[in-house]
Order: sequence, then C-alpha cells, then structure tokens
Amino acid sequence: MDIPQIFTITESAHRIHNPFTPEKLATLGAALRLERGTRVLDLGSGSGEMLCTWARDYGVIGLGIDMSQLFTEQAKLRAEELGVGDQVKFIHGDATGYVSDEKADVAACVGATWIGGGVANTIELLARSLLTGGIILIGEPYWRHLPPTEDVARGCLVGSISDFLMLPELLASFGHLGYDVVEMVLADQDSWDRYEAPKWLTMRRWLEDNPDDEFAKDVRAKLTSEPVRYVTYTREYLGWGVFALMPRR
Repeated sequence: MDIPQIFTITESAHRIHNPFTPEKLATLGAALRLERGTRVLDLGSGSGEMLCTWARDYGVIGLGIDMSQLFTEQAKLRAEELGVGDQVKFIHGDATGYVSDEKADVAACVGATWIGGGVANTIELLARSLLTGGIILIGEPYWRHLPPTEDVARGCLVGSISDFLMLPELLASFGHLGYDVVEMVLADQDSWDRYEAPKWLTMRRWLEDNPDDEFAKDVRAKLTSEPVRYVTYTREYLGWGVFALMPRR
C-alpha cells in the first residue's frame, strides 16, 4: 500500500504536501482557537506537519493516517524531533472510509478528498468521527479564474473545468450540505510557489543520484516540463484553501 512513486520522489523533501507554508498552518491553528487537549483526526496526514506543530504549539492530541509509507515515517520522526511523540500517533494505512473509535474535536482531510470520493462524501465521512460541536476541516482547490477552455483546465492537471468551483460557489456548496463556514485560510501564489518549486530541485537531485533508475526518464520529462506548465496554468488559475465547517443546528 503506497502512493504513486512520482509523488514519493517529487515531495520527499516536503514537510507540507499542499500549498500551505508553516506560517499558513500556524495561522489556521490560531484561527481555530485550539486549546490544550483538543483531539484532532487527520485523514491523509502526509508528513505530519500539521499535527506535530499543533501539538507543540497548542497542546493538541492527534491521530494521522496516510497511505505513503515514506511520509508516515517522516511524520513519526517529526513528532520525535518536536518532542510530541506522546501526543500524536501516525498510522500507515488507507484512510478511505476510516472512522475513529474515539471521536475528535477537529476532523480534517486537508487536500485529499479523494479519500471519501469527493468533497460531499468526505465531509460525511469526517462527520462520523466528530464530537458534537466539533469542527470539520476540508482542504480543497477552487478556481481563482475560470479557465477559458478545457485545455487550460487540463494544463492545471485537472480533468475538467467542472472538477472545481469558483470560491463563492465552493463556500455556498458547504451551506447546501448543511454546514456553516466558520473560518478559512487560503493559499496565495507565494505559498503555491513554496509547494511547487521545491519539487524541481528535489527531482534534479534525485536524477543526479539515480541516473540509471528505470523511472529516471519519467522524472526527467517532468522536470523539463513542470516549471513552465506550473507558471502558465496552475499558478494563474488554481486556488486552494482550508475551510472550517460546523454542522448547522
């Protein structure tokens, strides 16, 4: 059980596997008014930076589940590095359909809504692990500008324009599902750059260290095309944010 190899290679040096910086993560934690002992569930926890830094800064207790063996090991090492190994636990596993035995104050899926088969189903899944009065966190892309053609959407590595909404429509969709949007923190172009551009150096270093690997041709092709593709399409058209939701009463 693991994620595709290209992600393991390109994001192996990342601590955050989405267009957030450490500052954005800290802003999100402060915005949620986290308190010591807050229990956080993170489906698709990556290298654990959110749970580990929130455990250090706010005293949360966390459980993270991720399909990547490498990222899960990195998360465990990060927890030890920050001295929070007794507060957070990371499991290498498939978070699809996961429901926690112990309900959480915050249930999150930050950038991996494929886990539930889309935004609506992921929210429904997270709600099953949520305490009454708790908060759901959803990390999801949206269109900053609507792509003029389907080719432009595909240039953003999106299947179709219809895959994502504009920001007002995305927030309205949460209301249609019966949730109040109670906070949000959005990526900006600089934080997108800090997510995408480091992949290029990682790929170059990997190619230098693995010139005869059977995957080298694919990595070389990606490194050749990615910088121009990213600044032409993703950087201009695609937004990303984390949205805090509470069920309406």
